[in-house]
Amino acid sequence: MTSSSPHPLIYNRYFISGLCPSALDIIRTIRDPEKPNTLEELEVVTESCVEVHEIGEDEYLVIIRFTPTVPHCSLATLIGLCLRIKLQRCLPFKHKLEIYISEGAHTTEEDINKQINDKERVAAAMENPNLREIVEQCVTEPD
Repeated sequence: MTSSSPHPLIYNRYFISGLCPSALDIIRTIRDPEKPNTLEELEVVTESCVEVHEIGEDEYLVIIRFTPTVPHCSLATLIGLCLRIKLQRCLPFKHKLEIYISEGAHTTEEDINKQINDKERVAAAMENPNLREIVEQCVTEPD
């Protein structure tokens, strides 16, 4: 099955459906920063939000498109950061990672998409001890 993704890095590559459950399993247990629920329980992440494409020998592009619960969600950037940190730590294969808000799902999706895909901004955010603590609380697996 070939990809219908408009992503500019993907040319005649294959959608790797076998790796999608692995990525979803990693992010499904991330907790919402405000609620006691997981992102999966709130349908912020679903099976259809994960794409994995082969981009080289044993290297994959993982694309996550998440949907905040409301279009003006003030924590959408934090949720994107949690997704990025957990996937970076846990994906068992060489990868490039892109995280986006689902099209039309947030009032400032373009700005947030830029923030959560900018390595320098992500690194700076994780240097903030308060923010790092919140991310750790959200991504830590339940006992």
